[in-house]
Amino acid sequence: MKEKKEVTIYDIAQLLDLSTATVSRALQDHPAINKNTKKKIQDAAKEMGYRHNNFASNLRKQKTNTIGIIVHELNSNFITSVLAGIEKISTEAGYDLIITHSSESFKKETANVLNLFHKRVDGIIASLAFDTKGLDHFQPFFDKKIPVIFFDRVEENSDNAKVVIDNYKNGYQATQHLIEQGSKRIVIVTANLSRNVYAQRFKGYKDALFDNGIAFDENLVLIKDLSEKCGREAAEQILEMKPMPDAAFITNDFSAAVCMQTLKEHGIRIPEDIAIVGFNNDAISKIVEPQLTTVNYPGIDIGEIAARNLIAHLKGEVNITQTNTIIVKSDLIIRKSSVRKG
Repeated sequence: MKEKKEVTIYDIAQLLDLSTATVSRALQDHPAINKNTKKKIQDAAKEMGYRHNNFASNLRKQKTNTIGIIVHELNSNFITSVLAGIEKISTEAGYDLIITHSSESFKKETANVLNLFHKRVDGIIASLAFDTKGLDHFQPFFDKKIPVIFFDRVEENSDNAKVVIDNYKNGYQATQHLIEQGSKRIVIVTANLSRNVYAQRFKGYKDALFDNGIAFDENLVLIKDLSEKCGREAAEQILEMKPMPDAAFITNDFSAAVCMQTLKEHGIRIPEDIAIVGFNNDAISKIVEPQLTTVNYPGIDIGEIAARNLIAHLKGEVNITQTNTIIVKSDLIIRKSSVRKG
């Protein structure tokens, strides 16, 4: 069967005996076109199955009204909330999104960056994979002065715009809180320390121990991938430690919840035997029993701030190349998993 020819503004103009300029303006709802003429043209376009050719229009304007998003995973409450924030602001401003994810692979992240470059996105909002080193793969964007804003997982020593929380402060606060509950043997369960977020939380943990006269013990540092499996493995390792830790700072709520559940299955009382603090303030932190003390990581705010700054740059209202780091407020939320009566 022969494929039906795409309807153009020339077809509509010929049918209605009007100029193509009049048809084009009417389809763009131009105020200079008579209301009745506009309705006649729009009705004819609908009946004929006309589709506006965004691609051709964008090529003429050298603009696609599209923002590329690069995230390290999609199976995450935090990332979902960031995307919700980005989507809210970008939709209001008339921008479409192309979302890619690296599955924690630098190789895949590099391919995604190149793909978005060839798709001619107007700008990028990105969070880096576990093993990403440097930003050379973003150089095509930098060379063409296409704006890039990083969030959460960033290269701290770069001059690029970034939206983050104070991971060091939060790591310090979480550890300090556990110490104030009488804990002295605190295990930390975290991820790749070459990535800024985990390195800074770890530094906060170490400094809080030091400031309270507690010796750092590298045997109490468990580097994991912060998955469901990680939570179970962490619990099993904690159970084998002699003496068993009296507190745990787990830098991901889902892993913390799985770890708590596994410990409880082995008769460990929380917080009496081991006090636990998570990170992110995911929904699961309020569902587990006892409810999980955690750090509020405001994903929606981060997404909105990143998108708002990128779009403002694209409109010429601000210059994000002169913006270094935007720090979003985050706080420790104290719940029953870490509070000892006493």
